[in-house]
Amino acid sequence: MTSRSIVLIGMMGAGKSSVGRCLQRRAGLTRFDTDKIVSSKFGLSISEIFSMHGESRFREVETQVLVELAPKAFGAIVVTGGGIVLREENVGLLKQLGTIVWLDADEETLFERASRRSNRPLLQTEDPRTTFSEISRARAPLYAKVADIRIDTSALTHDEVADVILRKIEELVTTRK
Repeated sequence: MTSRSIVLIGMMGAGKSSVGRCLQRRAGLTRFDTDKIVSSKFGLSISEIFSMHGESRFREVETQVLVELAPKAFGAIVVTGGGIVLREENVGLLKQLGTIVWLDADEETLFERASRRSNRPLLQTEDPRTTFSEISRARAPLYAKVADIRIDTSALTHDEVADVILRKIEELVTTRK
């Protein structure tokens, strides 16, 4: 295993939180979830933060969380929110943290998973499907640019995704030696 952190990025519905928990169990590493940390700083849910303070304020605090995590997230699992790649400074911070794993899936699968929960503030629109598609198209190149590893989660269980991540990271470590 590596001493670098495993950083999970990807669209809502990709399984970042669930896979992060599986990785924590399998690898015995500490897990940090940026959305949960931001939420605790405000004492509000993500939806409430977006509603009361706006996405811009959420993104500012998200960046602050990454800065604070850098010294303590060494050799940990870092689960990020889907929009973390929208700020260029976040990309640099993510790269400093560790190996960046993009959890992806086909758009239909991602939307179906994301829409299971009604607490997705960015999907509270007249046409959530179109909104999701627009967000996905805008973010995909950003995920691709920053990711060290990309995994299609469409047909995999969370445990299978965790296994693939650990195997691919081991391959990266071996290749870099």
